[in-house]
Amino acid sequence: MDEKTIFDAIRETVAERTDANMDDIKMESTFRELGIDSLDTVELLMNLEDKLGVTIEVDKKLETVKDLVDFIAAL
Repeated sequence: MDEKTIFDAIRETVAERTDANMDDIKMESTFRELGIDSLDTVELLMNLEDKLGVTIEVDKKLETVKDLVDFIAAL
């Protein structure tokens, strides 16, 4: 799966959860800046699993959107 597809899915999902403008969600954005806390992260990952058709088991701290894009791309 390519990074653009993953990034677009993350942007869309974060925008739905936080009412943020998709254009404001950048690769370097941190989840904290976007208003995503640890509980939101779990729900975000479940939504992304459904959208992308992958199983995401995070075993390290992901702080930025790029961290998550890279993690999913490596699955």
